[in-house]
Amino acid sequence: MLRVRLAFLPMLLFGIAIVYKIGVIQFVEGDKWRSLAAEIGLEYRAIEATRGNILSDNGSLLATSIPFYKLALDPSRATQKMVDDGLDSLAYLLSKFYGDNSKSTYKQRILDARNSGRRYVLLNRKLIDYQEKKEMEQWPIFREGRMDGGALFTKVDKRFKPFGYLGQRSIGFINENGRGAGLEYSFNADLAGMNGKALYRKTVGGKWRPIPDASEVRPVDGYDLETTIDINLQDVAESSLLSALGHHKADYGTVVVMEVATGHIKAIANLSKNSNGTYSERYNYAVGRQGLREPGSTFKLVTMLCLLEDTNLKLSDSIKTGDGVEQFYEESVSDHKEGGYGTITIKEAFEQSSNIAMAKLADKYYGLKPQKFYDHLVDFGLTRAMGFQMVGEGVPKVKKPEEWSGITLPWMAHGYGLELTPLHTLTMFNAVANNGVMVKPMIIKRITKAEKEVNVFNTTVMNKKICSDETLAQIKILLEGVVENGTANNISDADYKIAGKTGTAQTLKNGKYQKQYMTSFAGYFPADAPQYSIMVVIENPRGYSQYGSNVAAPVFKEIADQVYAKNIEMHTELASDFKRDYGVFPVIQAGYQPDLVTICNEIGVSNHITEEADWVRAKIKDNSINWKKNEIQRGLTPNVVGMTLRDALYVLESNGFRVNISGEGRVKKQSILAGRRASKGDIIHIELG
Repeated sequence: MLRVRLAFLPMLLFGIAIVYKIGVIQFVEGDKWRSLAAEIGLEYRAIEATRGNILSDNGSLLATSIPFYKLALDPSRATQKMVDDGLDSLAYLLSKFYGDNSKSTYKQRILDARNSGRRYVLLNRKLIDYQEKKEMEQWPIFREGRMDGGALFTKVDKRFKPFGYLGQRSIGFINENGRGAGLEYSFNADLAGMNGKALYRKTVGGKWRPIPDASEVRPVDGYDLETTIDINLQDVAESSLLSALGHHKADYGTVVVMEVATGHIKAIANLSKNSNGTYSERYNYAVGRQGLREPGSTFKLVTMLCLLEDTNLKLSDSIKTGDGVEQFYEESVSDHKEGGYGTITIKEAFEQSSNIAMAKLADKYYGLKPQKFYDHLVDFGLTRAMGFQMVGEGVPKVKKPEEWSGITLPWMAHGYGLELTPLHTLTMFNAVANNGVMVKPMIIKRITKAEKEVNVFNTTVMNKKICSDETLAQIKILLEGVVENGTANNISDADYKIAGKTGTAQTLKNGKYQKQYMTSFAGYFPADAPQYSIMVVIENPRGYSQYGSNVAAPVFKEIADQVYAKNIEMHTELASDFKRDYGVFPVIQAGYQPDLVTICNEIGVSNHITEEADWVRAKIKDNSINWKKNEIQRGLTPNVVGMTLRDALYVLESNGFRVNISGEGRVKKQSILAGRRASKGDIIHIELG
């Protein structure tokens, strides 16, 4: 037993020695060893590249990276003479700039670090901007530079959107985990650039600081994205949508404005209701999977395209729609007019959006050959994703004919039993506007580096001709008829022609249709020479009016009015021999409403106030004048064409413009188009005539 104990004694003494040594290292020599560990803690770490910009169609910044800086100091770099001559002044400037510590506190922190041999002191966690950095670089000691003075400015890029929430979801984001949405995420590889590398040393406190004289690999900054977005149209689209959503207390809505010939997306807005009743852009319903919905009556365009292409039907042919309810196999289809439409022409059936007419025609001509109808949907690109330039595009849900039941085709004919994104529906209407040529929607025009093109995206034709010219001509008549005579005649009072189709579809949730509706309007304008197509969707409007004609169509009209007002090329010029009939109406075009009403009343001209407003424009209807609101918004160029010089000067100068004038009479032209963004002090020339 004694031998065992004696054998164990050396091990016990050895263990005690280890514990003692650990204690000495930890508590007595701790600073020494921690300092040594810091000295050998070298590592190449990434220097983040500056992220590329996202630009509008005219080069305005939609998203950019603004550099900020953290200020640190290597107190060992400065000579003793620099410290003696400049530390007091430097400490004073730091105290005054940051306002968090006294001059003496900053001075003592720097001296303590210098005396203890520390090579890195973070002077303040507050980020400074570029101008502040330039100012600091002139301060005592700092002005000697990084190598001699020891000033260390570490760049930190912050993403900034100059237009705030405008187009927020389309511009998108990307988080620290590499996840995100919109263009920031979809084009991250191009925007991100390539990080560089620099040698860093780990400090006693566990922080990493760059070694000023070590070699480094400089980062390669990211590319810029030039989008197709028109920032003014984006503003109009979001404002119009927001107003409609609030008025109807709807759940969410989306608007897409597209250039007909190119497929360029000029505006894309998505707003949904928050828990507090406000609206913000959180998801891209126009493009994404959550935007997939049964399209309702806007799909009747597709049904009529197929029918007119494959049959001898004429728009003047009659069809019996009965009393408004028709039985199809085990289900019934209803029209929204109580008592039904009776016997009507096919043109009237489309204009009034008869579900029964579409269901009967589709069942009659495709009931025994459903594959033929489905093949059209394939040709129209309505059964697959389009390859849009954003991640997360929704794929249409369209059953194949072998999965159909007897009711599938009649229901599909009026927009039920399949799901499309708003972008798919718009692309279909845009093809009609584009004389049958279906182009792929696009939102990125080019990728650039220092204004040099890296990649260019051209318009892609998806279908060279969706139908014959004869069918196309008939379809255009139908779409124009919807606005002139049908469900959208409430927007027929424009100075230009509109073609389109309303849609109202019950919402399907958990396999059951709810007493909630998705309202929509898809169309294009000017109908006789289409330049823009627009899709409007508003989900679950509340109140008495819950139809596409009352909810979505007015949003289309409001946006189209703004586009028309700002695009002088759309306006039809008066004939060269045109003469005003001064014996019928006085020359009244625009001005201050109370004055114009007084003038008309004095000379006996019938006039009506349709909208309460200070500034109005005259619209002649029959034998009277209707006063229409002339929108005057701060920050936007007002429309003063037609005003007297006095009124024009008042309006323009009140909005901060400096005005140059030529000619006599009323304002005939203005050098800056109405609706353009403007700043105080801008110069505008007005021509009188």
